[in-house]
Amino acid sequence: MESPLEEETKMNAEPERKFGVVVVGVGRAGSVRIRDLRNPHPSSAFLNLIGFVSRRELGSVEGVPQISLEDALSSQEVEVAYICSENSSHEDYIRQFLNAGKHVLVEYPMTLSWAAARDLWDLAEQKGRVLHEEHVELLMEEFAFLKKEVVGKDLLKGSLLFTAGPLEEERFGFPAFSGISRLTWLVSLFGELSLVSATLEQRKEDQYMKMTVCLETENKRPLTWIEEKAPGLKRNRHLSFHFKSGSLENMPNVGVNKNIFLKDQNIFVQKLLGQFSEKELAAEKKRILHCLWLAEEIQKHCCSKE
Repeated sequence: MESPLEEETKMNAEPERKFGVVVVGVGRAGSVRIRDLRNPHPSSAFLNLIGFVSRRELGSVEGVPQISLEDALSSQEVEVAYICSENSSHEDYIRQFLNAGKHVLVEYPMTLSWAAARDLWDLAEQKGRVLHEEHVELLMEEFAFLKKEVVGKDLLKGSLLFTAGPLEEERFGFPAFSGISRLTWLVSLFGELSLVSATLEQRKEDQYMKMTVCLETENKRPLTWIEEKAPGLKRNRHLSFHFKSGSLENMPNVGVNKNIFLKDQNIFVQKLLGQFSEKELAAEKKRILHCLWLAEEIQKHCCSKE
């Protein structure tokens, strides 16, 4: 992966052409995407924001016009779709835009099933289009710190607990999918993992949910991942990694995460411009599909016990 400085240097040349972009969904992520597209950044110079698609009748947002899904799919001007809608709708939107010959950037998780993600990747390859799943958690200062901390160390055991307010499963998917960024951290730090066990504790009347997942590294080292959600629970990560050479308990304050969605856009534009090697793209695809496969296995484990 290039450093942000190298990325910007590559994109400082005056673009020969601009890719027309439509943003689908104008919630938190969609609003940030629109802001980044409208501001003068090196990667934004290669992109031309044409409009946004929303199920709500909004007319315009910050001067950006609303367009219908049909127009976005059929327009020759639209070459790229940013899918920022609810997780449950991602698969359908990706399929429609790829079939219409558009490049796609989608917020994670790409889909709520492993097989669907595999099919969509096959479709993108058939159509010769870029399919990019956003993973801003890998662009955070905390992740950069962890990556440096764990390199070359022999893990004995580890755990990652994430707490937050409740999420509607119908809209955001099973907790292993809606929380896939935590799984992506673990896989990116310690390599491919296998599932040992998974349980889900729920009290629907209290909007309480706790998912406990026991994973294992290829060297049979145990990793525990817990997602706990309830009203009033603060959004927080608690981690503990024990190595032969010492321990890492919780995250020090490593600075503010600046422009992580913009950094993700830089990566996407590099893909549009063909600046990633086949090897890099294949490794990323393998990691994403592995995480989605694990999420699905966790869901099967939890649901078989209900």
